[in-house]
Amino acid sequence: MTSDDATYLPSDQELRSILGEARTIAVVGLSSNPDRPSYEVAEFLQDKGYRIVPVNPNETEVLGERAYASLPEVPEEIAVDVVDVFRRAEQTPEVAEQAVARGAKVLWLQEGIVNDDARRIGEEAGLTVIMGVCIKKQKQRVERGS
Repeated sequence: MTSDDATYLPSDQELRSILGEARTIAVVGLSSNPDRPSYEVAEFLQDKGYRIVPVNPNETEVLGERAYASLPEVPEEIAVDVVDVFRRAEQTPEVAEQAVARGAKVLWLQEGIVNDDARRIGEEAGLTVIMGVCIKKQKQRVERGS
């Protein structure tokens, strides 16, 4: 399945609203390696004014922000709006459950990542679920208005 036929995306109007209202994005699987897509995307989001919360048990700090081993370890006083996931699809249902428990508004599975169980978990709890597309590319696209 290619990322083109495995996407789950709201309308551009909804996307603009989601990206406009979000302030803090937890990036699950964020690597400190600048050559990794997760780093490139998080750096872009940070440059756009979002607070990035790195979630990766193998990191202590990424992009000047303290990293946490898992989503439940992110302190409660940090309100997470979007959980952006760079993990294998089979690992995403657990992340979805954690995003629900955290009170996130959006579960975003990156390009090439689609999991119906994660989608169901998120949607049943009232989260907006986006799958199979890159948050950076979508942000750039809706900013251009195309």
